[in-house]
Amino acid sequence: MNDLAALLPLVAILALFWFMVVRPQQRRQREVTALQNSIEVGQRVMMSSGIYGTIRSVTDDTARLEIAPGTEIEIARAAIARVDSPTAETDGPVDDA
Repeated sequence: MNDLAALLPLVAILALFWFMVVRPQQRRQREVTALQNSIEVGQRVMMSSGIYGTIRSVTDDTARLEIAPGTEIEIARAAIARVDSPTAETDGPVDDA
């Protein structure tokens, strides 16, 4: 019985570590993976490096990102950290009348 009582604090510490560190990290990783798999052409995204751009094409592992008018770069989908919002493209000047 004494051996079991001596192991109880260790088991409690391991359980606390699991619920405080491991489970939240797994949940965040699932959310990031779902975000990266759901990107679509036309969405404005931020890369993990802080670069913003608009998705122009998507393949299995890569995406083409327009970071300035006429300037596109190819990135790994895993580098996408956040989706801002779809861009509202207009065909002409906006009339504020």
